[in-house]
Formats: sequence, C-alpha cells, structure tokens
Amino acid sequence: MRLSVLDQAPVSIGDRPEKTLEHTLELAKWTEQLGYHRYWVAEHHNTSGLVSTSPEIMMTRIASVTSRIRVGSGGILLPQYSPFKIAENAKTMAGFFPNRIDIGVGRSPGGSQLTRSALTDDQYKSLQHFPRQLSDLQGFLHNSLPSHHKFRLVKAGPRIEQVPPLWVLGLSEQGAKNAAELGLGFVFGHFINPKNGVAALKTYYENFVPSFGMEKAESIVCIFVVCAETEEEAEELALTQDQWLLNVGKGLGTKVPSLEQVRKKSLTASELDRIKANRDRCIIGTPETVKRQLKRLQDLYKTDEFMIITNIFDFEAKKKSYKLLAETIL
Repeated sequence: MRLSVLDQAPVSIGDRPEKTLEHTLELAKWTEQLGYHRYWVAEHHNTSGLVSTSPEIMMTRIASVTSRIRVGSGGILLPQYSPFKIAENAKTMAGFFPNRIDIGVGRSPGGSQLTRSALTDDQYKSLQHFPRQLSDLQGFLHNSLPSHHKFRLVKAGPRIEQVPPLWVLGLSEQGAKNAAELGLGFVFGHFINPKNGVAALKTYYENFVPSFGMEKAESIVCIFVVCAETEEEAEELALTQDQWLLNVGKGLGTKVPSLEQVRKKSLTASELDRIKANRDRCIIGTPETVKRQLKRLQDLYKTDEFMIITNIFDFEAKKKSYKLLAETIL
C-alpha cells in the first residue's frame, strides 16, 4: 500500500498565513523522510482559512526543498483556466524537476459565482466543457491534438521529454469515466463524499483505455486520517477537525479551531448528527486501527494508494499522525 499526502494548507486559529506556508514546507520534507510517495496541494480561493490559492507556485517551492517525493496538484481548477496555459506551467515545472511532477485537475467551480467570475475575468465558462478541456489539456501536454483541432499548430513549451502524468479528481461515475476514456489517473475524494466510491472506481477500471501518459489504470483514494498512540488521544485530536468540518459545512469560516475553543462550544443535536455523518469521511484511531480500516477500503476500492489529509489544530500532532501511520504501513 502506498501513502501520499494532500495538503489544503489550513490556517490554525492564532497562526498567520505565512506560518501555515512554512508548515507546508516542513510537512513536505517530513513526509518525504517518512517514505510518503506524493505530496499534493489543493486550490482554494476567497477564503482566509486555506492558503492553497496557487498550487503551481506552491508545487515549485515544495519541489525545491525536497528531492524524491512526487509533487502535485489536488487539484487545479481546470474549468476556470486555459488548458494550454496549464500545460505550459506543468511542463515548465517538470523541466525543473524531471519525473517528480503530477498534475491533478478538478471540475470544481472554485467557490461562489462572484469568486468564479473573478477567476475567469468575468468570462462565462461552462462546467459542461470540462471533458473537452481535459482532452485539450492532454493534447497540449503530449502534442497529440487531432489534425482538425483549431489549435493543432500551437505547441505547449518547453518541449521536454518527460511529460508529467495527468490525474482527474472526481466524486462520481461520470468523473471516473472522463478519466478512464482518456487513459488518465483517477483520484476519488472519499474525504468529500464516500457514497459513490465503489461505483466510481468500478466504472474507472472497467472503462480505462491506455494512453500516451498511462499504460494501465491508476487510482488514488483521498481520505481524512487522524492517528495517535491511543484511541482516546486520536479522538481528542480529531475534535478540532470535527469542528472545522462542521464550520466549513455551515459557511462559518475555514480556520481550524483549538481544542480549548472546541470544548467551550455547546453543540445542538443536529450539529452532533452532522459530525457523526462527517466521520464517514474519516479514519480516527491508533496506527493499527487506521491500518485495518485502510486495508478494508483497499479491498473495497481495489486501489493501492491512499492520499492522507489531516486537518487538526496542533501541527506537531499532525506530524506525529503521519509518522505513526508511516511506521505501521510503509
């Protein structure tokens, strides 16, 4: 089983954004030493609680302070941008860091309609164009646009030999099919909504067509994990992530609260139900508990790689969570 990292770069209450960016570099170096396979950063906009606004810049910085771990995006918001420009950014990064860059893209609008309008310079871009944009991005990366394509003579540079692999982030069978039909990797967001996982992965494997960039189907499942030496400690640490997820779901802000702040809150019955439901997106417990549950999901999803996301308040406890997991599985 491979383990990788997804970093949304969440700001803990009391920290400055600059400190969170420092933590990203520290966590990347830490998880590389522990043997994690990939370190991906997310893309979010118009929020004070997540500093992952520019994955390409973060990727370049992370790759420059590490030496082995693959660095990627989880993911660039393709509907908001030009496939050509994404391809050129990807190939430039891969030129600096050969065989270490992954490009993950998603269909998310990236926030509110106003935020999306700002991203696209107020140009209307339909989410329904995602499959076409995905095909174009693949074409620009591999110089494989069909002869009748409007931009067939436009070449994405630099003209490097090792083109970074392309991955699709998805939550549904349609997303899985988009990835499969183009021969791309597929990342299922169990940490967002686990309900469609089995059907989505089954669709991906059954419809996969080998391509320039990927000869066989490759999948990753992304999931929240909080790991500690005892069940009690893991549950306590997870309280800050529980509250963070609750706040995000209610639009109340995206900074991670401290344990002291969480303990002062009185939760309603509906909030407790929401937290319980959110736990389906997570694995909480000791290293053996987490290993056992990941193995169960591995058998269920037929995947060999999990991307771990841990959004708790205490950064040192987060590092330890990744360490305990690596020592047990890797």
